[in-house]
Amino acid sequence: MSDTTQTRRGRWAAAGLALATAAVGAAVALAPATAQAVVLPNGFKSVGYMPSWAGNVNTVQYGKLTHINYAFVLPNSNGSLQGLDNPSKLSSLVSLGHANNVKVSIAVGGWNDGNDQAFEDLAANATARTAFVNNLVNLVNQYNLDGVDIDWEYPDTTAESNNYTALMNQLSTAMHTRGKLLTAAVVSEGSTANFVQPAVFSAVDWLNIMAYDGGSPHANYNWSINAVNSWKSRGLPASKAVLGVPFYSRPTYYTYSQLVAIDPANANRDCTTVSGVQQCYNGLPTIRSKTAWAKANAGGIMNWELSQDTTGSTSLVSAIYEVAIGGTTPPSSPPPGGRTGRIVGQASGKCVDVAAASTANGTAIQLYTCNGTTAQNWTIGTDGTVRALGKCMDVTSASTANGALIQLWDCNGSGAQVWQPQSNGNLRNPVSAKCLDAKDLGTADGTRLQIWTCAASGNQIWTLP
Repeated sequence: MSDTTQTRRGRWAAAGLALATAAVGAAVALAPATAQAVVLPNGFKSVGYMPSWAGNVNTVQYGKLTHINYAFVLPNSNGSLQGLDNPSKLSSLVSLGHANNVKVSIAVGGWNDGNDQAFEDLAANATARTAFVNNLVNLVNQYNLDGVDIDWEYPDTTAESNNYTALMNQLSTAMHTRGKLLTAAVVSEGSTANFVQPAVFSAVDWLNIMAYDGGSPHANYNWSINAVNSWKSRGLPASKAVLGVPFYSRPTYYTYSQLVAIDPANANRDCTTVSGVQQCYNGLPTIRSKTAWAKANAGGIMNWELSQDTTGSTSLVSAIYEVAIGGTTPPSSPPPGGRTGRIVGQASGKCVDVAAASTANGTAIQLYTCNGTTAQNWTIGTDGTVRALGKCMDVTSASTANGALIQLWDCNGSGAQVWQPQSNGNLRNPVSAKCLDAKDLGTADGTRLQIWTCAASGNQIWTLP
């Protein structure tokens, strides 16, 4: 590994949208053309970042994406661009993307170890700003790209905020008059987000909201949804709000594919312990829940980044796609894959049971002496559901409050029916961020099950099939 590559990987590990740069030779010019994007229902966008320093363009699941952003090219203070890293990779990505009707944009900037001085300088100077816009137009034409994604991390003063708006408006005119896209990656929430003025909303096709590197646990469902809602509350149209999801963990930067390689069960968790440290990320159930929310309340899902995904049944890109197109399995049918058997409480030694073996919606789910009946035969599905008697374990009224009771209900793909086995034995509902719990620490037959703040207590520890 060269010194340049080591530096790149160090930066990548330091932040979600990290920057890598290396000067390389001139790229081969291609004839201008515009791709027609993959179409998902209601214009839903599935956007993936492809870094210059990681991943193989031949393994990208193009048929499950609508847009790809190639990361990154770096600006100079005078509006010129630094040398593009791995230009042959970008050329191949554009060729393969367009062959599969996927639009490809160039992502500009990145974390860059927190150094955004070039953006600050060029945006503040009308001459440099115009040079920057013209240089991006030339780059887009040279590589037959479909647009530009600005990732200035971050404008964080009033002056920079005004200059950012001026820059984005100028880019908007340049891109949109040429039939190209203009998007931007923006911080999830807080005061820095507010420096992106509402005037920018009309200039862009959408914003990629980096709803990660925050929340406890990292990028949890509620925190991420609140981040998007905060942008919408400032006037960002839902169709332009694209929810970003991480394909990596915090506090240590493990890729999702690394975590699944360590333990395949990690695909259905949000947290796992590696080398004595709890690492939190987004597993399949949470990615599905976030996608379902975005399908109803936003414009799409963005991921950082494609090289960190797995393939096959554990792929997060596939999970996003399947939810976006309406799912591959009808809600009432058996879950895809999974394990079937008893769920036994540690404190009680009793089984999770459907009261009176009833299949009626709203039937209580309780503790009961293990008896081998079908009312105690549960399937832990790879889709995040827990099923018995053809129906799903469900949080009543989709409540997220402590004490919300658990019932049997028709499977409907909602977040109230998603459960994530944790490494400590908890069974966690990601929408509420609470765990399956025996009410009032009960151990008697008929004790109702509920959700409650997760703890390591015996009434929340379950032995699964």
